Amino acid sequence: MSMVFADPRTILTQAAERSGVSLTTLSRVVGRNAAYVQQYVKRGSPRILPERERRILADYLGLAEDALGGPPGLRAVRAFDVAASAGPGGVVDIDLPERPWHLDPALLDRLGVRAGAASMIRVAGMSMAPTLVDGDEILVDGDCRIVPAGGGVFVLRLDDVVMVKRLRPDPPGLAVLSDNPAVEDRMGVARARVRVIGRVVWVSRCL
Repeated sequence: MSMVFADPRTILTQAAERSGVSLTTLSRVVGRNAAYVQQYVKRGSPRILPERERRILADYLGLAEDALGGPPGLRAVRAFDVAASAGPGGVVDIDLPERPWHLDPALLDRLGVRAGAASMIRVAGMSMAPTLVDGDEILVDGDCRIVPAGGGVFVLRLDDVVMVKRLRPDPPGLAVLSDNPAVEDRMGVARARVRVIGRVVWVSRCL
């Protein structure tokens, strides 16, 4: 059963007050004129927040997107217009979101992932096959950046390349590994060269 929320305008106003931010500030957050959010709250214009503005405000205020009128029972997570290399790789940027994905909150809860820390990233290449294959959309938990003793599959930035690889501690650094047995590209790298973006916790794939 979907949770029933109060009016989105009331929720938005109360969340802004709790966060100590003005409606003018929220207008700037979504890149609109200074009166945009106030007009939405006070005058009902626009009648429904557009998807982009709704997603940004929900993320900024720590709200479920359906609280602001989004699809019922779903939670928005960021999706990025880049591919995490599972092959030779190239220089890419992971800072600009492309579109939101909407996931069942029960899935996020089962995985223990906060919506605000989650992102969907596309895999490019076959070096992580059969675990991950080219075109897979993977859910990345940005709260999990510590590589455990047993290792795990992570999205990382190595120098200027964003990639998805298996990481294991390899004192004093990290071992960067591919799952594909046909690919021999194990690397021992200094920890300072690696920025761990998050752990891969789920993959969306058609069978």
